[in-house]
Amino acid sequence: MALLTLKFGGTSMGGHDAIRQVARIISEHYGQGHRILTVVSAMSGVTDLLKQTARASGDGDEAAHVATVGEIRRRHHETMEQLVENADIKHEALTDIDTLLDGLTQMCHSIAVLRDVTPRGMDLIMSFGERLSARILSAHLRDLGYNSVAIDANELIVTDENFQDAAPLMDETTVKVRTRLVPLLEQRVIPVVTGYIGATRKGIITTLGRGASDFSAAILGAALETDDLDIYTDVDGIMTTDPRIVPTAKVIPVLSYGEIGELAYFGAKVLHPKTVQPMIDRGSPVRVRNTFNPQHIGTLLQPQAEITSGTIKAITMIKDVSLCSVEGRGMVGVPGLAGRSFTACARANASLLLFSQSSSEQSFCFIIPTNRVEAALESIRYELRSEIERRDVDRVWSRDDVVIITAVGAGMRGTPGVAARVCSALADNGINILVIAQGSSEYSISLVVATEDGAKAVQSLHQLVATEVTG
Repeated sequence: MALLTLKFGGTSMGGHDAIRQVARIISEHYGQGHRILTVVSAMSGVTDLLKQTARASGDGDEAAHVATVGEIRRRHHETMEQLVENADIKHEALTDIDTLLDGLTQMCHSIAVLRDVTPRGMDLIMSFGERLSARILSAHLRDLGYNSVAIDANELIVTDENFQDAAPLMDETTVKVRTRLVPLLEQRVIPVVTGYIGATRKGIITTLGRGASDFSAAILGAALETDDLDIYTDVDGIMTTDPRIVPTAKVIPVLSYGEIGELAYFGAKVLHPKTVQPMIDRGSPVRVRNTFNPQHIGTLLQPQAEITSGTIKAITMIKDVSLCSVEGRGMVGVPGLAGRSFTACARANASLLLFSQSSSEQSFCFIIPTNRVEAALESIRYELRSEIERRDVDRVWSRDDVVIITAVGAGMRGTPGVAARVCSALADNGINILVIAQGSSEYSISLVVATEDGAKAVQSLHQLVATEVTG
């Protein structure tokens, strides 16, 4: 009897029909004798509504936050009416939901009076989506005759106090998870646990970052030493590229942890970048599957790389980034300029996605999210103000109309000529490369091109994937 951890995303919890499909998947696995731990995201769109609620409260707009909470209440009530027939189960679940939403309204009123939303307050507000959806699915399962209980993950996952992007404290989390969940699973109860949230040692609710319900499932699965973690979404698996750009994109059958780490970092939207880490530590398999096409086997993620006859398995693109450059003829031989610039970026909360330096040391460039460019450049100019005054540094500037294109595949390691084929494919299609870099893992090659060339670049490189991997 295997222990399965099943995680369902926002589209899988999008409405009553989708939730019925989720319940069918759970019941099928349960009927095969497996113990089932279920982890859920908020219903699709609810997280954005909660963010609107928080912003309205911070602006002191009582009417707006009351209206938004009312919309959230209406949607969950209607979904519950569609999914639960038993009057007692329905009454209990709706009472629980109303109690939660009354608490949300009171909190928003307090914030509106203060006109200030702290990171701690934002985490509490953003936690409500998963807490509501878990209660709906659990009530539906009970209505179908299964023994199920909804559990808030702040009772299980212990985190640090970095609100809005908290990190789990795995040793303490493991103790809580096993103490609370193992007895339930052994009694064939189906726990439905909220994704996305945890709590500090003092019990203050935190969130693990936007889209981190996948991460929550991996944390819980690793703590329980789950046999399998299946992440259900609305696509058949991890694709060779975005099918909206390349309609012939296909599902990749197997990826290693190293490959998925590169894909997640460089823009693949199926998994949260931190998702696989707890499973890497344990060496357990993860599978990405489609809630609405559960017969498809999906993409298997495993510790070891599976080298195919080709070298490139997937192409990704990151938008909304900017190319920043620090230039100066007086920079040659001056130590520490790059390091100080990176420190300045960190002070501006700008993450560096890619870095390249000329061998002459007269310039270096890096890519950061566009929404942090102004703050980052101001911070760098302040940090290097003496060098700018001496004209050692001539210019600190940025270019916004760029994207990062990345080719990923374990077979690229030690394979000669991959970069040449990548560059040739772009050159043959008239695409100019602004920056090129290869990760130390040798699982990826990243290129920066103009935004207007982004889709064409993906299409050009995907021809290599189609030829070398899919045949």
